[in-house]
Amino acid sequence: MRDITHKQITLRTARAIGVVFCSPETIETIKSDELPKGNLFDVARAAGFLGAKATPQLLPHCHPVGIDGMQITFEFLQKALHEELFSEAVFERQGIVITGEAKSIGRTGIEMEMLTAVSVAALEIYDMLKPVDKQLEIGHIRLLEKRGGKSDRNRFFATPPTCAVLVCSDSTAEGTRQDKSGVLIKQMLEDVNANVKHYAILPDNKEQIQQQIKAWVTEDVHFIFTTGGTGLGPRDNTVSAVEGIIEREAEGIAEAMRAHGQMRTPLAMMSRGVAGAIANTLVITLPGSSNGAKESLEAILPAVFHARKMMKGGGH
Repeated sequence: MRDITHKQITLRTARAIGVVFCSPETIETIKSDELPKGNLFDVARAAGFLGAKATPQLLPHCHPVGIDGMQITFEFLQKALHEELFSEAVFERQGIVITGEAKSIGRTGIEMEMLTAVSVAALEIYDMLKPVDKQLEIGHIRLLEKRGGKSDRNRFFATPPTCAVLVCSDSTAEGTRQDKSGVLIKQMLEDVNANVKHYAILPDNKEQIQQQIKAWVTEDVHFIFTTGGTGLGPRDNTVSAVEGIIEREAEGIAEAMRAHGQMRTPLAMMSRGVAGAIANTLVITLPGSSNGAKESLEAILPAVFHARKMMKGGGH
């Protein structure tokens, strides 16, 4: 199974659909509640719920997820109701449309649970109708929509944001230590389609850090990510440098990074990292360790890019 420990815990939703085709006579039998095996839709709905819960046992690579809400509905196939969902040829037949929607707060999506629920509900309908209809067919099972995680990436920014990475380290600036965190940050930003316009290394000197950040703000770089100088050491000056020039602090960003890191190591509580806006630029201070920088970015990307719209007066 894939490692998903790096993923954010977010609200995940999924919608799926499927059709059980049957004869017109069967539709009338269902409507008149004369099926040999009794009520159709209540049993099919229960079967769908059980199928969703059993998904990790059926599909080996699916992680168990908490299903925080699920609905399964049934409608007789009608062009007036389902025209946007199916092609014209589908409406030449009779059938039952199964639609499901699920919600989960977790690290991975719930689309496979929803597809399994629709599939099992369709199988239950097939089983209950087979004594009266020999022409049954299941089809058109597909995902209609999923949200949460990577699926939401595009809604956080319309165009790729421009970014700068500033490594704040005495030893790296002196050439006695190789930069790893800055390179990692640059790669992670590019992986979410950000344009990393600048990459620089400076000693952990308050005046130099402020001067470089102000130059990038003047250039209207959208996001500045610093790495290093967020701890409790005598030369950890990055945080005080940034605090001295930001105009509007964004405490929630720093809280999100620390909370994400704290679930992985108790040392995350030692970070003094801050975030805040200068004009229309957001500055975010990340730890100097590669793991700390990586986990901090995992906590806020790509949602943090929405800040640009807010800083320019666009609201939420």
